[in-house]
Amino acid sequence: MAIQADDIQDALKMVMHPEEGKDVVSLGMINDLNIGDDTISFTLSPQKQNDTALEKLQQDCIDAVNDLVSSDVNVDVTLGTFESHNPLEKIDNIIAVASGKGGVGKSMVAANLACALAQTGAKVGLVDTDIYGPSVPTMFGVNERPNINTKRKLIPLEKHGVKLVSMGFLVDSDQSVIWRGPMVSSAVKQFINDVEWGELDYLVMDLPPGTGDIQLTIVQNIPITGSIVVSTPQDVALADARKGVAMFNKVNVPVLGIVENMAYFTPPELPDKKYYLFGQGGARKLAEKLEVPFLGEVPIEEKAREAGDQGTPIVVSDASLASAKALTKLAADTIKMLKERKEKQPPTETVDIKIK
Repeated sequence: MAIQADDIQDALKMVMHPEEGKDVVSLGMINDLNIGDDTISFTLSPQKQNDTALEKLQQDCIDAVNDLVSSDVNVDVTLGTFESHNPLEKIDNIIAVASGKGGVGKSMVAANLACALAQTGAKVGLVDTDIYGPSVPTMFGVNERPNINTKRKLIPLEKHGVKLVSMGFLVDSDQSVIWRGPMVSSAVKQFINDVEWGELDYLVMDLPPGTGDIQLTIVQNIPITGSIVVSTPQDVALADARKGVAMFNKVNVPVLGIVENMAYFTPPELPDKKYYLFGQGGARKLAEKLEVPFLGEVPIEEKAREAGDQGTPIVVSDASLASAKALTKLAADTIKMLKERKEKQPPTETVDIKIK
């Protein structure tokens, strides 16, 4: 009777990894199984670099097949090399752009930050984690669906030198995503784990407003290098920005600083005038009070709004505007602060959040 693959799998399930406490089949260590007339061959892949148990497991696998399947076959076990399955290992910096409330221009800041970073020659990705209200398709003028590679990984779309992923690429623009929290959290995980990001210097994450399910899912699953909180000057926005900073502090994610968007308005015909429509200096004062860096003021400009609506972020379409200059400076300051953060603080670890 011919030897079946299931027979070999069942035999190898009896081989336990001494450190992992699971069998080699469950751990996914058996690959490239081939059954010949008188030889059974497969690759035994390690679970980690320098797996000291590998050679013993090699002999245990040979013994298991000979003892439980057939003593007459030659068992050829090739030792494989370790291949990490961490989708983030080739990403140097992960930046979360957040806000305590909606309507403060967080997505505009995230989009322009990503483009400004790319303009320095860096490899940049931008993931839109706002499942219910994705903004990236509009701000980058991209409406096509991404492809899937042979590894079943989503291939990001690319524009202005930035790799892009958004729920808006996967659903029609006139359709709503009506999901409960667990489904949304699962989608966010897939946007990170099932995307072929490749090598990136920076991955910018445009978070939805607030401090709810998606934000907690991200800090539990993704080692964020640093976060940027976006606010407008008025008190109602600052109160929520304070909560955003507190959330990142609680989960040990370094806050790179606070950005004040819609800081003032300068009419084109009155270039020397500044009108503080929502109050003056509120985010700067909050940053000082919370002892986090203040990353600058971004003014209201009609051309910046038009650029975003037309799919070309303002740092790309007109770098001479005050808002573009402020956002380009934000990118430069972010690079500097990430470098300092890595020199002075240990890498961020994902957290286990328990509800008491």
